[in-house]
Amino acid sequence: MIRGWAAVYLRELLILRRRLSRLLATWAVSPLLYLIAFGYAVGRTIAIKEHSYLEFLVPGLVAMVSMTQAFAIGSEINIARFYWHIFEEFQAAPISHAAYVLGEVLAGMTRALLAAGVILILGALFGVLLCYNLYFWLALLLNSLVFASLAVAVAMLVESHADQAMLNSLIITPMAFLGGTFFPVGNLPGWAQKALYLLPLTHAAEALRTAAFGTRPPASAYLILAGLGGLTFLLAILTVNRARN
Repeated sequence: MIRGWAAVYLRELLILRRRLSRLLATWAVSPLLYLIAFGYAVGRTIAIKEHSYLEFLVPGLVAMVSMTQAFAIGSEINIARFYWHIFEEFQAAPISHAAYVLGEVLAGMTRALLAAGVILILGALFGVLLCYNLYFWLALLLNSLVFASLAVAVAMLVESHADQAMLNSLIITPMAFLGGTFFPVGNLPGWAQKALYLLPLTHAAEALRTAAFGTRPPASAYLILAGLGGLTFLLAILTVNRARN
């Protein structure tokens, strides 16, 4: 018998499989443009800490794309909730709140990992071969956990699909450009660095980049991401309970 979380996860995987060819193309377009415009054209003569700008950019893109695709599971939940009324079926099914959240979060993390794989393949095509070790993948998983859990929580709080799109613009887009994806946070004034280190993506980008450069990332980045992942997962469970009531 399929457990509750596995049934939710399997449903999302079946939907993902049907759309995978189109999604792969979509996931490749924006990063490819960034690699060509910023990394290859603009950054060919730029070096950051003895690494080319392309080498600096690829881990940042992995952090950004894993964030956006993990958070994108919220849009899928909203479509199922507001248009297909799938959430009402989950309400009637004997599935716990935690099981539902776990299934959706795993689906978001799966999307994030696939999208990150696309970035790594594109980077390899541009000649960027970095150290993708255990620290790299752990940071990627934790970053995906944070934003997939946050996506489930937000999806339960918004009252329309338009509200979800607005939150994407207010939360995800600014973080994508300010979280150390395209530039070293250390180059900013002190007050700006302190502000940006409040963003989870900043810690994810730092951990991914440090690991990719073959250096052990600071433990604080993993502790912060793990703590935020646990808090957002708990928040998601609480908001599912609120939505059901």
